[in-house]
Amino acid sequence: MRQAADHPPLIDWGVAARPLEGQAVSGDLHLVKPLDHGVLLAVVDGVGHGGEAVAAARAAVAILEQFAGDSIISLVNRCHQALTKTRGVVMTVAALSELEQTVTWLGVGNVEGRLLRSDSRAAPSSESVLLRSGLVGYQLPALHASVIPLTPGDLLIFATDGIRAAFADGMNASDAPRQVAARILSQHFKGTDDALVLVARYLGLPHE
Repeated sequence: MRQAADHPPLIDWGVAARPLEGQAVSGDLHLVKPLDHGVLLAVVDGVGHGGEAVAAARAAVAILEQFAGDSIISLVNRCHQALTKTRGVVMTVAALSELEQTVTWLGVGNVEGRLLRSDSRAAPSSESVLLRSGLVGYQLPALHASVIPLTPGDLLIFATDGIRAAFADGMNASDAPRQVAARILSQHFKGTDDALVLVARYLGLPHE
């Protein structure tokens, strides 16, 4: 369920994923978790590929879902503590606040996060999550979350390192999120690793 029936959805979203050729499963996973006054978004990439990568990613997603109401920094710390006996993961986590109309996000490793503004006059027209080097479950950097205001129509894109870095260049951000995710995967899949793209459009408050 994306949102309770009596609560208009805060976002519209879509995801597209593909395992490395020859692999039956992907170690790249996502989470979209509606909260009382917001949504938690996460993309998790288990180190390597195959069963051990999947196990690490699933463990991280389970922690994020269980404690979704915690702060972003607390969530990453919880994952780090829980994953010490796994391969570890890289991840980007974002919390959208309905009341404050913001996204609070941080990344450890190389899961890209981009915010594309719906207003063509906005400056800057796009922003990226600050990625800090490290590995959740093995070596955690100092964690600092960024808070960015949102306006209705803004598009958030998260992509693992199986997607080429230029995935947002020249794209049509007005399409439905599921179409954007599918197109990015189709056009920018490297073919050398698992890949996942999560796209979410911020819809804003019901009265907007």
